[in-house]
Order: sequence, then structure tokens, then C-alpha cells
Amino acid sequence: MSQQGGRPTGHEDDWWGQLYGDFTEDTGPTAAPDSLDDRFASAAGAVNQPAAAGVPGTKAPETGAAVPSPRADPDPVPGRSTFPPGLPKPPGFTVEPPPEPVPPPRPLDYVGHGPPTYAAEPTALPPADPDDLDDLVADTVLDGARYGVCTLRAVSLRGDSARYRGEPRRDSLLTARFGTGDHALILVAMATGARATPGAHRAAAEACHWIGRAVGRSQPKLAEDIRAARRGDLKSGLHRLTDRSLGKLRASAAEQGIEPEEYAATLRCLLLPADPECRTRVFFGVGPGGLFRLRDGEWQDIEPRVTDVTGDPVVGFGSLPAETPEGDRLTMDLGITTPPSPYDPAPEPPREPFRFRASVARPGDALLMCTGGLADPLRGEPELAAHLTGRWSAAEPPGLAEFLADTQVRVKGYADDRTAAAVWEA
Repeated sequence: MSQQGGRPTGHEDDWWGQLYGDFTEDTGPTAAPDSLDDRFASAAGAVNQPAAAGVPGTKAPETGAAVPSPRADPDPVPGRSTFPPGLPKPPGFTVEPPPEPVPPPRPLDYVGHGPPTYAAEPTALPPADPDDLDDLVADTVLDGARYGVCTLRAVSLRGDSARYRGEPRRDSLLTARFGTGDHALILVAMATGARATPGAHRAAAEACHWIGRAVGRSQPKLAEDIRAARRGDLKSGLHRLTDRSLGKLRASAAEQGIEPEEYAATLRCLLLPADPECRTRVFFGVGPGGLFRLRDGEWQDIEPRVTDVTGDPVVGFGSLPAETPEGDRLTMDLGITTPPSPYDPAPEPPREPFRFRASVARPGDALLMCTGGLADPLRGEPELAAHLTGRWSAAEPPGLAEFLADTQVRVKGYADDRTAAAVWEA
């Protein structure tokens, strides 16, 4: 190689000619055609597409694999087949979408044979005392929480009859957590005051207050008994706490100078441990209502049954013995009524029996505790049970607003206050 404009120097420039000369062949010779048209024809053959015929600038390959001839009929539509979503699809594959989940039924205003008598929304407010505004009761109370493996929803709402007449809600609701961490204990208490009494709402609130205080002070022992499954200790202890709470309610009636039955309330409670390893759910209380379990799409009425002794007394159970221990036979009772002694205290009205149930929940269960305002239509109207089954069988529990809408689905002939607490198991 020489300077620009210089003459060649002979053999010194031979290496340049060998590298860039016209007589030098390509460094990668091949016998097969390798033009742009050849590559297009090869690709068209691989995907079963005919090469462009008659298009200017294209020609059929001279050697190599033959290109399939064009066909008169279009390619058949490939059959549907599954392929993992999110990955690139090879030719001929289509992704089948997963089946869409069946949506729950829409909220309803009422179920049954016809619309209820009263309007769906509140009409009149209860009268208020300017010197005792703490005595006012809200129309609706809504609460919820999530602890361990359970989700809680609770609501108390005024019935259609009370909303129309401007009467206060006789039902009371208390939700409370005692303790911290896995040793915490959640209490849901609900009470219903006596019908047609002026202080029914106060009696219900006081009953929830007393049982809440008793359970809160006994929380360490109760939580330990629940985790250890000491059913006998739980039943006797909760029975004692319930009797004390209702006894204070009767004492409050005596202080007000009214009869005990005029300041009485039913009481229903649910204890939920916050420990995710413990699925024991404890129900206890006094008075009518409902305890239901939704399992595998079916409602189960698990309200503890109370067996009352009825009928005439029989020998050995409630009747006098036929003779004395000394062998003397007793005289015949002539049915003469003995007048009451002025020194004997007046007999107390019969008390409601204590109800108790401790059960172990399964994943997917829904436990419902409620007062008679919801228990009665749930037992008496199959459409309401079917509607709540569809609404509460979804994978996720309903939110607070949805739970409120579900619990206030009305049924003609049932217009009392409704209080309910539902627990969904993860």
C-alpha cells in the first residue's frame, strides 16, 4: 500500500488485491440460493402460505424445498384448545377464558306473597326529652371486624312498625373486644326489651351493659377455657354471669318501683376467640331468638332446645310420696285451697331457661345469631332463607352496606326490630 497518488510498488500490494480484489470469492459460499426471494419462499412454505405469484420483483426458488401451490379453499378455522394464559400462543392455539363466577342475587326490598304493610324507610322519630338526650336510640347500628380466621358483621335496626309509629328501637347491640393479640376475646351481645313497656330500650341496653362488664372482667379465664375446650366450666361460668346480669336488671326495676316483667329483656351472646388456631364458637343467653349455621349451601337451625316439664306430676318426679318414711300413709287431698300466708314472699315469675352451645366451625361456614325479629321470618318464609343463601355463599363475606341490605329484606307480617350478627369462617 502506497501514499495517495503514489505508484504501486509491486509485490507489496499483493495482500490488498487478495483481500479486496474482484477475483476473490465470498468467505461463506453456499450451494443453496440465498437471495431475499429465496428466504421469503422458504418462510411462506413453513407457515403454509403460498408465495406471491405474479408480483413484480419476486421469483420462485430455483432449488430447495418446493413451495405449496395456492389452494382454492381458505384455511380451516383451527379448533379451540387450551393454553396457559399469559404465555405467547403458538400458531393454531386459542386461549379459552376461565368460566365466569355466578354473581350473587341482587338485593331485594321484600320477599313473600306481597309487599309489607309499612313503608321501607323510617317515617317518624321517637319523642325526645331535652333533659335526657342520652336516652335517645339511633334507628340503625352497624358494626364489623375481622380477627383470626373469622369475619364479623353485626347490625341492629328498628322494625317497620316502630318506624311508622315513632317508637324507639327495643333491640340493643353491643360488640366489644377484651384483651390483646391471640388471647383477645370478642363479645357480641344483643337484647330485646319487653313489648309495650315505656323503658324497653333502656332495659335492653342495660342488659347488654351488665353482661359486657361481667365477660370483660372474666376474659382471661373464659379465653383459656375456650381454647382448652372445657365445655362444662364454660357452661356453668357463663350461666352464673348471665344470672347476675339479669338479677341486676331486676334490682333496677325494684329501684324504679315497677314490676320486674316490665323492665325485663331477653339476652343472646356470642364469644369469638381471636386466636386463629381456635375455631370454637360459644353461644349463650336467655330468651327466644335464632341461632343458624349456613354450611354447604344449606341452613341449619342449631338453636339449643329447651325441654319444659309439662303435664301432671307422676310418682317419683314432682309428686308427694305415697307414705312417710315411718310407714304412715298420707291422707287424701280434698283439694281445699290453703290461703297464702302474709309472711311469705310473693312468688317470682318463672324465669327463662339458660341456653348454651359450644361448636367448632369449619372453613366456609357462616354462623348467624339473631333476635326474634329476624329468626321468625327466617323460619317462616322459605324465600328469605333462599335469598340469604345466595347472598352469603360467595367466596368473600359481604361488606357492611351489603350486610345491612341483606338483613333488612322485609317479609309481610313481620315488622319487629331486627338484630343480627354473622360470622364467616375463612
